[in-house]
Amino acid sequence: MSVVVAAFDVDETLTVRDCVIPFMRRVGGVGLLARTSVRAIPLFIRRDRNGVKAHFVSAVFANRELAEIESHGISFASTVADRWMRQDVCARLRWHQDQGHVVVLVSASLSPYLLPLGDLLEVDAVLCTELHSDEVKYTGQIAGANCRGAEKAERLRIWCEEAGIDVSSVEYAYGDSSGDIELLGMATNGVWVNKGTLDEVPA
Repeated sequence: MSVVVAAFDVDETLTVRDCVIPFMRRVGGVGLLARTSVRAIPLFIRRDRNGVKAHFVSAVFANRELAEIESHGISFASTVADRWMRQDVCARLRWHQDQGHVVVLVSASLSPYLLPLGDLLEVDAVLCTELHSDEVKYTGQIAGANCRGAEKAERLRIWCEEAGIDVSSVEYAYGDSSGDIELLGMATNGVWVNKGTLDEVPA
């Protein structure tokens, strides 16, 4: 039987809002984020999205214990699942699961909450931005690359190879922003999710 892979971006595709900043706010507090934002102004001016993210990750997560952040992540994932999901896109995800398709989340969101969200959604894999640690505390660095743009397509390609799945099996991909262009380009059916409502099943 042939394999069909459906890949979903998360923030503002599966969810109604961005999740990265609210999670950082939960971990670091409003004051820390405000101070960090001021120091990041040169990065904002250069539109260096990866640099901005690395800057915030360093400020919020450096020297924080894994167990503490894991607890925050599990709690935050429940909040996202209960309050912030787009019902139409979630219905599409469930349709793919009902068809027996392999469902993968591919997101620039952060692993401490995206991995437990993937468990709640019962998806087959979660590919996302991961945080580096010494196995006790986070170092404040991103492990590898920010999972955005071309990195999304590369991560999904590598995952397919490691899972023994031909990359041509990526038949569906869903996204909402310029950071999803390469991911959607991999799929036979790339679906731009916008403010309109998705049909119950693919056309």
